[in-house]
Amino acid sequence: MSLPLAEPGPQAPLPRRSPERLKVLVDLLASMRFAISLLTVICIASVIGTVLQQNQPAVNYVNQFGPFWAQLFGELHLYSVYSAWWFLLILGFLVVSTSLCIARNTPKILVDLKTFKENIREQSLRAFGQHAEADFSEAPEPLARRLGEGLVQGGWKVRLQQRDTAAGPGTGWMVAAKAGAANKLGYIAAHSAIVLICLGGLLDGDLIVRAQMWFNGKAPYNGAGLIADVPARHRLSENNPTFRGNLMVAEGTQSSTAILNQSDGVLLQELPFAVELKKFIVEHYSTGMPKLFASEIVIHDKATGELTEARVEVNHPVNYHGIEIYQSSFDDGGSKVRLQALPLDSDGARFEVEGVIGGSTGLTRSQTGEKFNLEFSALRVINVENFAGQGSGSGADVRKVDLRDSVEARLGAANKVVTKKELRNVGPSITYKLRDAAGQAREFHNYMLPVDMGDGGAPVMLLGMRETPAEPFRYLRVPVDEQGGMDSFLRLRKSLGQPKLREQAVARYVALAIDASKPELARQLQASAARALDLFAGQAVGGKDSDRPAGGLQAVADFIEANVPEAERPRAGEVLIRILNGVLFQLEQLSREQAGLKPWPNDAKTQAFMTQAVLSLSDVQAYPVPLTFVLKDFTQVQASVFQVARAPGKTVVYLGCALLILGVFAMLYVRERRVWIWVRPEGAGTRTTLALSSNRKTLDGEREFEHLKNKLLGLPPASPETADSPAAPN
Repeated sequence: MSLPLAEPGPQAPLPRRSPERLKVLVDLLASMRFAISLLTVICIASVIGTVLQQNQPAVNYVNQFGPFWAQLFGELHLYSVYSAWWFLLILGFLVVSTSLCIARNTPKILVDLKTFKENIREQSLRAFGQHAEADFSEAPEPLARRLGEGLVQGGWKVRLQQRDTAAGPGTGWMVAAKAGAANKLGYIAAHSAIVLICLGGLLDGDLIVRAQMWFNGKAPYNGAGLIADVPARHRLSENNPTFRGNLMVAEGTQSSTAILNQSDGVLLQELPFAVELKKFIVEHYSTGMPKLFASEIVIHDKATGELTEARVEVNHPVNYHGIEIYQSSFDDGGSKVRLQALPLDSDGARFEVEGVIGGSTGLTRSQTGEKFNLEFSALRVINVENFAGQGSGSGADVRKVDLRDSVEARLGAANKVVTKKELRNVGPSITYKLRDAAGQAREFHNYMLPVDMGDGGAPVMLLGMRETPAEPFRYLRVPVDEQGGMDSFLRLRKSLGQPKLREQAVARYVALAIDASKPELARQLQASAARALDLFAGQAVGGKDSDRPAGGLQAVADFIEANVPEAERPRAGEVLIRILNGVLFQLEQLSREQAGLKPWPNDAKTQAFMTQAVLSLSDVQAYPVPLTFVLKDFTQVQASVFQVARAPGKTVVYLGCALLILGVFAMLYVRERRVWIWVRPEGAGTRTTLALSSNRKTLDGEREFEHLKNKLLGLPPASPETADSPAAPN
């Protein structure tokens, strides 16, 4: 085997000297400290973008942070971090910095890959930490070639250099070998990967969209109305090279305009095709939890008129002419609902109203002439709730979403047991808003069917309410009667507001509780019962510092606190509650008699109804409106929300990720090594000096050096352990 001889290479030209300021700027941009600083800022921004929900309505941020901080965070574009100008600018600087670093170091690396550094001197070899010397009887040239061939067989790249020595011209030979050059190539691959990933992020981000806003006169639209009426300056062309937006399509309809959310409005992206939704498919587990969302669609090509049928599922997008169509979520497509208004106060009539989800209708309260809008917000046909560990307290949220309780349930003693979930589908629900003339709105969430809370009590209708979207729903639990409705409770509520019926109920209760032969005791009980019922009905001053009469159990508690010594309050409260329950039961029987219904038997079912009715009558005092709307009937129309994206940078990012993996593995697991063997005549034989250099000092390097000593020079290993160990991989 012939080995290449080293030849002197051409001398590199002297670099031109740059102006001082430009050189300083380039050195700064290409420095590792600058790149690490940029990466740190990007990481911090990414954490903010992950923790802080992005692109939410402004009112949500005001409710969460307050007006001052919400405005400040908005000015810093923290609500849309990944499309903020400063984030894109940092990405651009990172691309420039890494590119300069590659440009400065790649030529040096490529030159270093070609050089064997065969000009090293014998004194330098002896200064290496891993070196050895041995004598041979062979002539220098055949020995050098034999040693070089041995290295080639071991996977090394070898070059021979002939030198002059004291014995004469050309009598010395330098065997230079190297392996693990992929380590330096890994450096180039890893840094190039960062550039490619950042470029892909810039291409698929909002940079091109913002460029059209800056230089092409495009502007976000923040008004209302139909999509067809939006002016052209708010629309992006079908030829837009990159975008990512949402497309909502109801069943039986089609759409060809995607919406790109911006911090101050939306942009409309025209698509080269229209998507028609034939059917939206939802499959559920036995618990009612959804397990599959899918859409059967027809794509209408605008240019050719071609129709293409496809099925879009979660994690299974459809690609049409370079545009990906993802199943993002689902929504209501304009379902028709029929609601019945039920008065919760003593006055008011029942009526029905029909509407479409997303629409609204105007209503006027007949008693006061007050006008308000009823907005139909959402229809949910399936509601899966967790009923494990539900308490029996009144007015609680049935969803029981409490982060602090969830965390505490998993902390503490090791013997703490976490209650298993009990998931049940409780049927359809309607969400609506009542907006007054001043524009203030309250949101309500009512279930269509009675719900058995699993606590042994009576089934209840859940009437949810919240003042702002930032709050959880609070639920009024109204017990249902034998017909599965709220009629009995509403009659009892109405009867509670009529003084004559209250007097009759008190008289009946006293007559059943006290023997007629004890008139004095009967008068005392009648006074106490009337007082308790009036307090509960809100017809007597129950609070100490309230201008308005307080009702419910709170009024009874305030009365006891104000008039009964502290030591006697528990006993007095127990007596008053027992009296109140008995009187309310008689009031319920009176209301049923007036309605022509049979009286209820005094059994466990009736007792469960009355127990919940007392709690509900107390809680309804805090219900902010005098009526509620329950869902009577609906015709569901579903809609799919697709995410449509043209992402030319995706391939670039994939290539960058592949290069990053290869580069990191090359830098971590491939060691660059160089071996020199200096061969010179000495006396009647030949003297050899072996040295090994590696970019990382490891145990593998020690073993490899011992192996080379033994294989090439015939020297014994330094210890029995290293003698028996295999050679390091090349």
